[in-house]
Amino acid sequence: MTKTKPAEGPQEAVYQVRLPVSRRTIDLIAGLIRARRKQVGTRWRKAVPGLQAVLVLAHLRHDQRLADLAGGNDIAASTLRSWVLEVIGLLSARAPRLDRALKKIASKGGVVVLLDGSLIRTRRRTEKGNLIWISSAKPGRSSEITTARHNKLTRHLREVGLGALADLGFVGLDDDPDDNPVVITGRKATRNHQLTTAEKEANRLLSRERATCEHGFANLIRGGSSPRFG
Repeated sequence: MTKTKPAEGPQEAVYQVRLPVSRRTIDLIAGLIRARRKQVGTRWRKAVPGLQAVLVLAHLRHDQRLADLAGGNDIAASTLRSWVLEVIGLLSARAPRLDRALKKIASKGGVVVLLDGSLIRTRRRTEKGNLIWISSAKPGRSSEITTARHNKLTRHLREVGLGALADLGFVGLDDDPDDNPVVITGRKATRNHQLTTAEKEANRLLSRERATCEHGFANLIRGGSSPRFG
């Protein structure tokens, strides 16, 4: 027997919700989609670039279930999933490379950058500001220092003449701390060495300079956490 009605009732409910993103953001993503379609020679799709941009942003911004969002717009969930992955790829391609981001800082007279890592929820971001660079997402088990080494941070810093301020999680990252140091971290107390008054004061001053990182992560982490960003 073929069922013609949903099990929950005779008719599905469709509702509207406001999408809190700017027209500029929608136009940007729609433009990327349009250019991609032209590049690959796509002749027809279920939705125009503008609608695809809105649906993808609705999923990313509200964490709306793909099946529900797709059903409300008369498309397949698998189609919407492919659209989401496509847009993520297009946006990722626009991300600045580490070497270029550091060169830009150095060219503007920058001397020191702040280095940190945390577990950050990848959706519902509320932090405002200009993000200079972010590494690719890593599993939560990846340590901060391992992620930094994978991205060859010390080499990139030396190439442009910049230094970095980092927390105790990056102790040992600098591979040439005596002759050509580029990463400044605090001092750790050990069983055989208690911190001196001067070392404690140096740690306090370093923490004060790094407060921007801690405040930023505090806002980003609200609501949960998942992949590690270095």
